[in-house]
Amino acid sequence: MGISHYIKEIGRGKDGARALTREQAADLMGQVLDGAVSDLELGGFCLAMRIKGETPEEMAGFLDATHARLKRVPGNGKPIVVLPSYNGARKLPLLTPLLALHLARRGAAVLVHGTATEDKRVAAEAVFDALGVAPAAAHVAAIAPGACAFVPTPVLLPGLKRLLDVRRAVGLRNPGHSLVKLMNPVDGPALIVGSYTHPEYALSMAATFALTGAHALLLRGTEGEPVADARRQPRIEAFRDGQRIERIAAQDGPLARLPELPAIDAVSTAAYIRAVLDGHIPLPAPIARQADCILAEVNAHETVNA
Repeated sequence: MGISHYIKEIGRGKDGARALTREQAADLMGQVLDGAVSDLELGGFCLAMRIKGETPEEMAGFLDATHARLKRVPGNGKPIVVLPSYNGARKLPLLTPLLALHLARRGAAVLVHGTATEDKRVAAEAVFDALGVAPAAAHVAAIAPGACAFVPTPVLLPGLKRLLDVRRAVGLRNPGHSLVKLMNPVDGPALIVGSYTHPEYALSMAATFALTGAHALLLRGTEGEPVADARRQPRIEAFRDGQRIERIAAQDGPLARLPELPAIDAVSTAAYIRAVLDGHIPLPAPIARQADCILAEVNAHETVNA
């Protein structure tokens, strides 16, 4: 069918554009993910949505299409912690792998998924590679409690990688960059740790989590990564069955002391992570509190479903 009729609706400018229904959004995204649209249509869709912005109903429809096509990671009966890693490091070290491996050390099953979306940032795959953690290949095995797996986006859904790569051509984010932080790539229970950089995305992501009934945590992460800023505690909210609860309040006031952090390159970051995991350097307090919060949510989910 093509998506030109949808572009006409969403591409009338900020004030004239019309929102799609959840069903229309699912049909549109399904065609995008299936590779059924031309590069020109794909670029038009991305630019139109960038100007208009996504509604929670549209994002829920995009998620419906994505979940129907994902090569999901097998569940294991217990909630798997999902850490979407797409922003990478530009000014601060990428400590998402530290959070993931720390959670695994404490008995959680952890899935990190992602891909590099900008060439000038350090991506999670580079840090995991420096740590000796190989990415998952075509077959994604179940993740046992106490284990951590990194799954590149193309393994989950090649069409999603194509959507994200539009940013390299036009220099702007598109719905795919929010979508990957909201989706559940697990065939079973999961706790999604979502993150944002700008306040408007906090509102839209929260509304989408509530609308879809996701089990999730939401915080302003480090440069958009799902790990707490090692220097200052961010607010963390929990979502479960449409309910929204503050779990950790944001830290106010001046910082009394800054933690010692590594350079942002992958090798230095990996060495720092090893030192923390080996007990030579303390785990930054905000990340420790975030990990406690994540494990409490996982345990609460297990208790409710027992």
